[in-house]
Amino acid sequence: MGLELFEKALPILDTIEKNGFEAYFVGGSVRDYIMDRAVHDIDITTSATPDEIEDMFDHTIPIGREHGTVNVVYQGDNYEVTTFRAESDYVDHRRPSEVYFVRDLYKDVQRRDFTINAIAMDKNYKLYDYFEGQDDIKHRLIRTVGNAQERFSEDALRILRGLRFQSQLAFTIDKLTYIAMQEQIADIEHLSIERIVVELKKLISGQNVEESYNNLLKLGLFTHVPFFKDIDMTKVKIDTPISFEMWLAIIVTKCQPQTTLSKIKISNKEKSDIQLYSKIMTALPQINSKEDLKLCVYDYGKTNILDILSIQSILQANDLATASPIIVNAQVINGISNQLPIQTRKEMNVNGDDLLNHFQKKSGPWLKEILRNIECTIVTGKVQNTKDEILKWVDDNVKI
Repeated sequence: MGLELFEKALPILDTIEKNGFEAYFVGGSVRDYIMDRAVHDIDITTSATPDEIEDMFDHTIPIGREHGTVNVVYQGDNYEVTTFRAESDYVDHRRPSEVYFVRDLYKDVQRRDFTINAIAMDKNYKLYDYFEGQDDIKHRLIRTVGNAQERFSEDALRILRGLRFQSQLAFTIDKLTYIAMQEQIADIEHLSIERIVVELKKLISGQNVEESYNNLLKLGLFTHVPFFKDIDMTKVKIDTPISFEMWLAIIVTKCQPQTTLSKIKISNKEKSDIQLYSKIMTALPQINSKEDLKLCVYDYGKTNILDILSIQSILQANDLATASPIIVNAQVINGISNQLPIQTRKEMNVNGDDLLNHFQKKSGPWLKEILRNIECTIVTGKVQNTKDEILKWVDDNVKI
């Protein structure tokens, strides 16, 4: 599985070798190839320096040149090619004080985080496994390369990466590796929230999220992370894969934190989705009639509501009220969505100007309220969406 991606990248390795240097596939792509998992990204490591790589290829992008990484563009595809490198002492448990290039594959893979990610593979699919990574894959084990405490002390993000791999791969964490995680967990505070969020997004949607998430709680990792440290995360239970936004919506709905989502530095779109999901979680249990459901489908959208319905078991596990399945279910929601007379307010055949002319009044708060009343009346089928019918309904039902 994924062999075609390696085949497409072989000319890169061929070119490097023809110029007298070594080149190998390395990291997650090799691990996933061994496991017969889908391969998505190809990383290449080489004894050639960035200068030498740029001389070999016509189109390169210096995306991380100071760290030895050059992006080689070949036949429309991008390949990250990184020079063999070693690292000096780390500062702030985040980054090495110096990165220097070497010509030895062993020294390069020796600095990697886990044995399962430290396997290299040449163009003939021969594996170079100096740290028994294949055995760990066979035994479904996550184990650091070398001394675990040293690896985590160098870069605390490796703790979270190990838990993320446990979630994605359904592997067990080696005992000594886990003990080192416990000893170094406070170093998470040195990491940027952006790096943490990247790992949490992958972890929370992994197939083995229940075990990995419970380890997050046991290790007390959340007490060292902005936003989460202001919340009692032991109250939030996750036992099946879920999206990052849905997870945050559960936290917001259940815990009602005083802290803001801005502390986790996610996009405005993500914040908007989280708030929307939270509103739906709150609204659905309060629906007692088909009219209420019509307005809910209109206001929040069929897809978003169905997304919430798909996690009812998680909501229940978190003691959050859920919708009545008799009133709110996928079949009914699909039917309502297909029959809505309008999808947005813009489709109403009356607008604010029409109402101002009709009433001969100046604009004010009353206008917004009437427009919403008209909108709801059309959606629930109490009036036809024509200008004459709407204005007649307004004359009969609205007092200003």
